[in-house]
Amino acid sequence: MSRLNYHHLYYFWRIAVAGNLTQVAKELHISQSALSLQIKQLEHNMDVALFERSGRRLILTDMGRRVLAYADDIFNKGEELESFLSKGILAETQHLSIGVLPTLSRNFVEHFVSPLLAKPEVSFSLTARGMSDLLNGLTNHELDLVLTNRPISADTKDAPWIVQQVSRQPLAIVGPREGKIHTPFPQGYESARWVLPGKNTEIRTAFNLLCATWQYQPDVKAEADDMAMLRLLARDSGALAVLPPVVVKDEIRQGLLEEYQRLPDAYEHFYAITTQRKFVPQVLMELLQMSQNI
Repeated sequence: MSRLNYHHLYYFWRIAVAGNLTQVAKELHISQSALSLQIKQLEHNMDVALFERSGRRLILTDMGRRVLAYADDIFNKGEELESFLSKGILAETQHLSIGVLPTLSRNFVEHFVSPLLAKPEVSFSLTARGMSDLLNGLTNHELDLVLTNRPISADTKDAPWIVQQVSRQPLAIVGPREGKIHTPFPQGYESARWVLPGKNTEIRTAFNLLCATWQYQPDVKAEADDMAMLRLLARDSGALAVLPPVVVKDEIRQGLLEEYQRLPDAYEHFYAITTQRKFVPQVLMELLQMSQNI
């Protein structure tokens, strides 16, 4: 392999991050053909394929993702050096791109990122996407971290995920303070109406198991996968809900809702997913360590 051309590597890095050759060509004020030629020269010199085409899109190959991890390290350090040379101080600002499932509890997400709010040198962005888009964002290094309540396989052939359980929240029956049922489930719940998470969720599975144990048939008024919507339904419908109390902590504090009872040995689990990479922001490692106390 001939000596690495860092000029070409920089072009690769810009395209890989942006995911669009046309956009990068405009930003760098060079023609698309010239930019494409230099990427091909980089691939030839390294004797690897970095991209594969899917229609008009450029998709990183497995080797391309590995090279991107090194390029992230190289050019992030380069920007830090540039700041040091121009300002006489090392750049200390860090940015985290965090992806979340749209259905995830907003209260949990807020609690998770709260340590970042106390760090003036750190900024972050929160992006809500579907699971496949979140994992693609990790693969393409658009995201540093994904928060989810869905477990996934830690390793696949194409993407070695690092999956860490960062919290588990107990599940409870929650309802209006007025008319609270004080007897153990299912006594007193015969005429109750329910708003519940969707059938394929971890919470619903736990509640269904409890109902089956007691041969109880719930009167389901509404279902919602989105925790924000379930929170509103629990608050406004007058029906009972099954969810982690953290989801409705504000309503409980205000006296609008009350926790009736916990489901025995039942939890919702929350996971942080990252991917193997050469450069891992220090603030990300610290955040994952602190999350063990959530």
